[in-house]
Amino acid sequence: MSSHHIVRDDQEPALIIANGAACQPELLGQLLEWSPLVIVLDSAIERVMELDIKVDVLLGDFDRDFNPEKYQKEQFPIEIIHTPDQNKTDLEKAFDYLISRNIPAVNVVWATGKRADHTITNITNITRYRDLLKIVILDDHSKVFLLPKKFEKWYPAQTPISLIPIGHVTGIHSSNLFYPLQDDTLTIGYRTGSSNHVTQDGIVTIEHDEGDLLLMECID
Repeated sequence: MSSHHIVRDDQEPALIIANGAACQPELLGQLLEWSPLVIVLDSAIERVMELDIKVDVLLGDFDRDFNPEKYQKEQFPIEIIHTPDQNKTDLEKAFDYLISRNIPAVNVVWATGKRADHTITNITNITRYRDLLKIVILDDHSKVFLLPKKFEKWYPAQTPISLIPIGHVTGIHSSNLFYPLQDDTLTIGYRTGSSNHVTQDGIVTIEHDEGDLLLMECID
């Protein structure tokens, strides 16, 4: 796997490598190629270094044995940021760091799998950054992002799409989905829009009035 990033344009999405289940090397390589900045969270650095990836920022609370000199030597130059605040997750702290750098978008990998509590927290916490940072969470089976009030995108027919509310979402309308939504309401734990799919090649439109709605592009 390449250890260098080809593009150095802060308008391209940064890349955060969290500490959940690893994705396939092909996906990681595609994201690395276009990322202007690579941030690794805490102890994931050991797995990342085994893949010969050049890291720009290492961030975490480092509550386990941690030797910064090792990483400063093997990953030079690298910025190491100690974030001991336990009121936020390391992923949230990384989002805050990107916002402080005026980087508008980020892709996140290794944020799902392994512990279910970490997966749920990582996915649902992106809602608080709605107006601050464009966040996409990816793994080998899903691409997850928060929808604006009106969303339009071209998809091929049969693309699996799930609409997952974070809390309560009202006034949902869709077009070109097999199970259409017409002024519908979705509520987490009661009714969601899981396992829908695109009817035909073309634009899918999804609108909603109130609430936070996640779209998941899924691959079996």
